[in-house]
Amino acid sequence: MEFKYGIEQLTLDKVTDLANRKLKGILTPEAIEKVNICRSKVEKMASSDKPVYGINTGFGPLCDTQISPEETSKLQENLLISHAVGVGDPIAKNLSKIMMICKVHALCQGYSGIRLSVIERILFFIENDLLPIVPKQGSVGASGDLAPLSHLFLPLLGEGEFWVGDKEVPAKTVLKENGLEPIHLEAKEGLALINGTQFILAHAITGLYKMRYLLQLADVAGAMSLEGFQGSSAPFKSILHEIRPFKGNLEVAAHMRNLLEGSQNLNAHLHCERVQDPYSIRCIPQVHGASRNAYYHLEELATIEMNAVTDNPIVISDTEAISGGNFHGQPLAMALDYASIAASELGNISDRRSYLLLEGKYGLPRLLTESGGLNSGFMIPQYTTAALVTENKSLCFPPSADSIPTSLGQEDHVSMGSISGRKFNQILGNIEKILAIELMYAAQAMEFRRPNTFSNIIEANFKTIREKVDKLEDDRVLKYDIANMISMVENRAFIIG
Repeated sequence: MEFKYGIEQLTLDKVTDLANRKLKGILTPEAIEKVNICRSKVEKMASSDKPVYGINTGFGPLCDTQISPEETSKLQENLLISHAVGVGDPIAKNLSKIMMICKVHALCQGYSGIRLSVIERILFFIENDLLPIVPKQGSVGASGDLAPLSHLFLPLLGEGEFWVGDKEVPAKTVLKENGLEPIHLEAKEGLALINGTQFILAHAITGLYKMRYLLQLADVAGAMSLEGFQGSSAPFKSILHEIRPFKGNLEVAAHMRNLLEGSQNLNAHLHCERVQDPYSIRCIPQVHGASRNAYYHLEELATIEMNAVTDNPIVISDTEAISGGNFHGQPLAMALDYASIAASELGNISDRRSYLLLEGKYGLPRLLTESGGLNSGFMIPQYTTAALVTENKSLCFPPSADSIPTSLGQEDHVSMGSISGRKFNQILGNIEKILAIELMYAAQAMEFRRPNTFSNIIEANFKTIREKVDKLEDDRVLKYDIANMISMVENRAFIIG
């Protein structure tokens, strides 16, 4: 399977498949022609006397300083060297790879003016898993992700570092081992490489891929908790949601009906004294559905960004390069903050369901143990979910609501979208842990509903849990059970229907 850079449309799944080597990215003659034509335009502008930003002038507040053709290469290389000021731990390796994939796709659309040979070198890095080390912190998300992208492409010059296994190895060493010489950048190329939103975008892509699964898994956890609580399935009837037809709500209600179909256990609720369930059970379609709606909004915008040109200036003709603001991260930053709130809410309502199962109502023993007093049962893991939920709440402050001017006021409004992207993924990591604990609680609660049976999907997921985590009889060290549950969530061991 092949993907044509600069020609086809990238999607969430295609980027993921390219990063995981399930899809091979190629340069077609059409893409090569677009790149070469645009490069010839840049070369004409670079040799003219007319000042064109970033091609024969300085950058940012130095945009009024014209640069001679002889100094052009040094200017572009200085750009990467001077802007590589990131700090903190490195980002995950797959994020570096996704950043390069998205950058190549943008460069191949024929508006950036970079040479084909530079693109081919980046493709060599991608195809051979030569992944540059990029610090997490330092981007304000406005002139693009300047610091992260500078670190990402320093190895083109023989500067910076690559990952070799889990070791940081100087780029010069890795290039030499692969028979490669450092590249000398020419007019416009430094700008084309480091202007752009690929750091923000890579975080959006990885977060979306994880959130898509967790949205489904949250429904599974909710359905299993409902079975343990012996709640009602009436709130998921289609007629209820057809008269308030939000897309996410409709999808969650249908998913819940599918997850619960064929449950014998639900019949036990038909003639009980309960009129209605608490909101954490009854309002699953409305709460989970709202989170799905936020997911779809971010996915739509991220898909546009995957296929956009976000560097600066944009080369239009032999004489015109528009200095605009396509590098500004605000469109993704605001949506990432919205999605962060949406993801956080999945954990908030999950914690409430876990707490509900501990209260000792409707046939369940308090703390989900029949030996309370001597044993604490499942009292304490809910402390962990409460802590994680509060941590997520603190991470929901929207970085996109802030702006600190940079570049002597030339860049006087910035998006802070890089922080939005990083926090989004932190929240999702916490959601994996919260749902893992709810699933463990739900399986324990379901034990007290036997000999009733559940739907095929729920029974299969119950079995998956019991293969790693036994029913709790007497107190034991739950750290290992929780770690096993988290591992199952991270490795997508559950059937999501």
